[in-house]
Amino acid sequence: MRKEDSMYQKYINILKTELVPAMGCTEPIAIAYAAALAQKTLQEDVKHVEIYASGNIIKNVKSVTVPNTNGRKGILAAAAIGICAGDPDKKLQVISKVKTEDIQKMEKFLDTVDMQLHRIQSGCALELIVKVFSEKHHALVHIRNTHANVVLIKHDEAIIYQKEDELQQETGYSLQMKQIYDFAMSVDVKDVEEILERQIAYNEAIANEGLRGNYGAGIGNVLLHTYGTAVEVKARAMAAAGSDARMSGCELPVIINSGSGNQGMTASLPVLVYAKELHSSHEQLMRALIISNLTTLYQKQFIGRLSAYCGAVSAGAGAGAGITYLLGGDYEHICHTIVNALAITSGMLCDGAKPSCAAKIASAVDAGILGYAMYKEGKQFYRGEGIVGDSIEKTMEGIGQLARDGMKECDDEIIRLMIQSIS
Repeated sequence: MRKEDSMYQKYINILKTELVPAMGCTEPIAIAYAAALAQKTLQEDVKHVEIYASGNIIKNVKSVTVPNTNGRKGILAAAAIGICAGDPDKKLQVISKVKTEDIQKMEKFLDTVDMQLHRIQSGCALELIVKVFSEKHHALVHIRNTHANVVLIKHDEAIIYQKEDELQQETGYSLQMKQIYDFAMSVDVKDVEEILERQIAYNEAIANEGLRGNYGAGIGNVLLHTYGTAVEVKARAMAAAGSDARMSGCELPVIINSGSGNQGMTASLPVLVYAKELHSSHEQLMRALIISNLTTLYQKQFIGRLSAYCGAVSAGAGAGAGITYLLGGDYEHICHTIVNALAITSGMLCDGAKPSCAAKIASAVDAGILGYAMYKEGKQFYRGEGIVGDSIEKTMEGIGQLARDGMKECDDEIIRLMIQSIS
């Protein structure tokens, strides 16, 4: 692929758009962002708050610790810290500059202000509305499709900002696996290294913090203590440790993929571990990260950003693809690695963001590594065996159908169970 080709710049722009920093699990941060923006629009003391959220937002906020809230979990805490201390100009780093007095203000706010939560059932998996009320006025912020995609801001009945709602799918990039490979092999790494080096720095920092600290279930350390320090174990442990920290409120930012910090870490950290072990060149690492990140995004265009299908599965397969390249694999090897990995883990459920995500990430990365090991040994899963299609494209289409349609009722039941435990 040549620089002058339109697709070349398209892929550069996709990486710039998707690989951005976020502090904390992105669903509660989206709520904090909407709440902070609503408060900025209102410009008065908030007396009442109404939050309307899609089921998948509720699912992914219920059990995860919100950063800079003194260990609080859930939607109300996310909205409260956004109102009391959020800077909406920072978007997904909206609560990165919280002070001790802000936390005290948030705790008082939660104790004294009436806050109500309602479920939106519009058919959009990622949707939220935050309304804040003063004595005489109110403001509204509406986010849809992606975590910082504001489509409406109102003050009373006056429309301050309105964006035409995208009709395209949430990740409607129309990516193709062969184009991804061609781009990764031909790109001038100077065009992407700033983006990817930031991903390495941010995600490695939080993974190391996850190993140092006492976060969640400590899956990263459990893996290392139980199975040793072989590269296959370290690859799983680093990705899991990042999630250990992130799901338990660590304040370090990460570089996300498909709107998810867990997926951003899963797609990048195992590749980094292998690159260090293999003494890969800087250029090889950059190309491997392009493959892993874009492969993860490629899968999500079929699945959607939020569903009952665990996003770690996609990112684990993406990591497997990047690792396959580092181990000398070509396009055929990469495609077979992805299909093998997805045949292993595609039934994994998303039951919300929480500490057990770290263990699911470890399983997904393991499947990515095993997917290549199988193909290197002349083994693979064949067309017609479960969800495996006759090509990577057909396999992806089937998985997308499974995630969007087949698992919809499952997703609804998971959300019902979680809402019951709130009430």
